[in-house]
Amino acid sequence: MVTLLNHAPRRLEGKVAIITGGASGFGESTARLFARHGAKVVIADVQDDRGQSLCRDLNLPDQISYVHCDVTSDSDVRNVVDFAVSKYGNLDIMFNNAGIPGNLDFTIADADNDNFKRVFEVNVYGAFLGAKHAARVMIPERKGVILFTSSVASVVSGECPYSYSASKHAVVGLMKNLCVELGQYGIRVNSISPCAVATPMLTGAVGLDKAVVDDIIRASANLKGVMPTAEDVAEAALYLSSDESKFVSGLNLVVDGGYSTTNQSYIRMLKGLAS
Repeated sequence: MVTLLNHAPRRLEGKVAIITGGASGFGESTARLFARHGAKVVIADVQDDRGQSLCRDLNLPDQISYVHCDVTSDSDVRNVVDFAVSKYGNLDIMFNNAGIPGNLDFTIADADNDNFKRVFEVNVYGAFLGAKHAARVMIPERKGVILFTSSVASVVSGECPYSYSASKHAVVGLMKNLCVELGQYGIRVNSISPCAVATPMLTGAVGLDKAVVDDIIRASANLKGVMPTAEDVAEAALYLSSDESKFVSGLNLVVDGGYSTTNQSYIRMLKGLAS
C-alpha cells in the first residue's frame, strides 16, 4: 500500500499556483494539498507569522514561497503575480481565496456601513484584483485557471449577514463574467461555495469553540455521518485546478452535503406536532 501511495499521480505536477489567504483555513489546506500534488505554491496573505510558519512546516524551499499580500492593494496583488512568474516561470492557477466574514449584522436597519464597505473591499475587490492580474499574465499564454472561494451564502439566503451574503453573490457574478470573456483564451474560471466549516475565521467570527461550532454544523447538516472540513474545499480546488476538469468552466461548485437543496423546517414542524 505504501508503494502504491508513493506512486499515486501528482495531479498538479509542474503547475504554479498562487493562493490568497493561503496561511490559514481553506487556503492552508489547499496549499498543503497542492504541494503534495507537485505544484509550486505561492502563499499570499497578511498573516506573515502564519504564512512563514506554514512554509517552514512544509519544508519545500524550492516549491513553496510566502509573499505578504493585502488583496485590497493593487500593487500588492501585482507584486505577488509578478513574483510567481519571476521565480517559477509562469502562473497556471490563481486561487482567490482571501476573505473576511465582517460583523454579524443580521438586520438591515442596524447594519454598519463601514463594515459593509470593508467586506466588499476584501471579498469582491480583492478577488477582482486577483483575477485582473492573473489574466494579465495568462492571456498571452492562452491557458490558466482562475478560482474563487465563494460560499453557500451565494445560493441560500437569510442565514448570513448582508455584507457577507451580498459579497459572495458578487464573487459568483464576477466568476461567470470572467468565464465568458476568458474562455476564448483557454482560461477556465470557477468558484467553490462551501457550507459552514469550523475554520479559525468562522469560530472567531461567532466567538465559539470549534467543538461547539462542529456540533451546530453536525445537527443542521443534510448529509449525516460526515463532518465538513477545510480539506473538502481543498479537494474541490484540486479538481477544478487540475486537467481532470479541463472542460469545466463557469461552475459554482457547492460543497455543502446537499444543504442548499432543501428546507426541512416544514417537515420538522409537522413531526414535532405529531410526536
